[in-house]
Parts: sequence; structure tokens; C-alpha cells
Amino acid sequence: MLNRLEMLRIFVTAAEAGSFKHAAIRLGISPQAVTRAVQELERIQGELLFHRNTRQIRITAFGEQLAARARDGVMQLDALFAPRSDPEGPDFTGVVRVTAPKALGRIGVLPTLAGLALRHAGLRIELDLSDVPADVVDGRIDIGVRFGFVRDSRFVVRKVATHAFHVVGAPALIDRLGRPRQIQDLETLPTTVMQDVTTGRPWPWWFARGQQYTPSAPAFTSNDSEAERDAVLSGLAFGQLAAILADEHIAAGRLVPVLQKYAPEPWDLFVYRPQRGPVPPRIRLVFDGLVNALSGGYQVGA
Repeated sequence: MLNRLEMLRIFVTAAEAGSFKHAAIRLGISPQAVTRAVQELERIQGELLFHRNTRQIRITAFGEQLAARARDGVMQLDALFAPRSDPEGPDFTGVVRVTAPKALGRIGVLPTLAGLALRHAGLRIELDLSDVPADVVDGRIDIGVRFGFVRDSRFVVRKVATHAFHVVGAPALIDRLGRPRQIQDLETLPTTVMQDVTTGRPWPWWFARGQQYTPSAPAFTSNDSEAERDAVLSGLAFGQLAAILADEHIAAGRLVPVLQKYAPEPWDLFVYRPQRGPVPPRIRLVFDGLVNALSGGYQVGA
């Protein structure tokens, strides 16, 4: 059985065409389907809509009145489901919710988002910075940025970069205590550690061939990677930092990399979004902008 909107659309087309056959051609359906739709509408209305004979049809006075009312209604309903269009281009108005790790979010993600928002006045950004991966589906997040694997069929995923990790110390610290030559040398030196806020336990340091080291008595513990970096810069302790936090300071001589022969494999960086059907232009704009920016400028330290 036809829904009522489709029934009215067929009736209006038949009224305009003056022929069930011509209406069928316009709509890409059979003349019999037009006849059935008109008969069903006549049954619902309790009135004859067309006078018919073997050679032609002629709309009744009631049919003319109904067609005039139905035409506007069909056009308005069709407009609700038509693709949004703008003669000047896509409409980027609306909110885009993004989640990213704290340090990468401030250094690599925020400048891109700010640039996009400045170029598109109607675009509004909500940025959630957390080193705990957000549930983008349940948290109503539009776009996520994450280190490590993203294996979930609910997501559209783009690998954009790789990031190295360095064990580093300030020159003053190395002058005072020397540099470690083996991983086990770290046991006799001051170290920093990042705390996993989900478990309360420290994150281990990663090294080549899957080796791990967890400082047993760290000199500095934090749940913020930038605070850890600042502690290392101060000369307080050695730390293992992501390249995005360390490379600038290594290049300037403020930090010195150590244990380089034990460096772990770089971590992959991904930009991803949930697969929630059609993608609004504003979300595609931000997603593509982050992919391009993080691909172009942040394959660092490898």
C-alpha cells in the first residue's frame, strides 16, 4: 500500500499532466500504479477525483480543489528531505565536537581548529582534551584523534602520522649525574612517570623489542604530559616524552636524548569519526582539515 505522501504526489502529477499515462512517464512508474493510487485516494476522500472514459480523463471540481491544496503540501514536504544547498557553497554552520590527547590537542589540533573557525564564521568547536580515550559513540563526539590502534568497524579511520618517543634529560642533570647507558641504569637515577588516571597506576616506559620499564621510585609523578615535560626541562629527572613534546627542546639543546639504541617503534596517530550515516559538511571540513594538518606537519622524531 502506498503511503499518503506518495499517493498525493501521484495524484498531483496526474492532475498537472491531464493523463495517467503521462503522469506515469514523469514519475517512472506504470499507468496501472497511477490508476491504483488515484482509486485509493478517491476511496479515502469519498469523492470522485477524475471523470474517466476509454479515451481521456478530466479532473472533477473536487479534484481541482484537492490538487490545489495538495500541491503546496507535497512541495513543502519534499523540501524537508531535499539536500541542503547554498549557491555560495556548503553550509559549515554548527557544532563539531572533537577529542584529542592533551599535549597533542594544544600543540597540533587546536591551531587547526582555530584556523577553520576563523575562516567559517558559523562553525563552532567543542574540544575535549584528555589522555583517556573518549567513547566517541556514547559521548556524542564527532571526531577523535588518538595514538595507537583504532580497530572498530563503527569508525572511519585515517592514519596520519607516526610519533617517536625519547628518553631525555636536561644538560645540567647529565652534567651532575651522568647519562644512563643501559635501561637498568635508570634504577639509580631520578625519573618521571605518567599516571594512568583510569587505574591509578604508572604508565611503563616502552623500549625496543617490546621491553618495558616502570620506575619504582619516581622523583616526579603527574597525570599531565606537559607538566612531566616541564619537570624534565627543569633538570629534576629523566623522562620518556613523545616527540611532539621533546623535539623542539632537543633541537634547541635544552634536552639531550639518551638510550637511543633502545628507542621503541614510533606510535601511529589516527584521526577517526563514527560512521553515523550522511556526514554534514562541517564535520567533513574539520575531519579533512585535521587529516591534512597532522599528516603534513607531525610525522616527527621517527
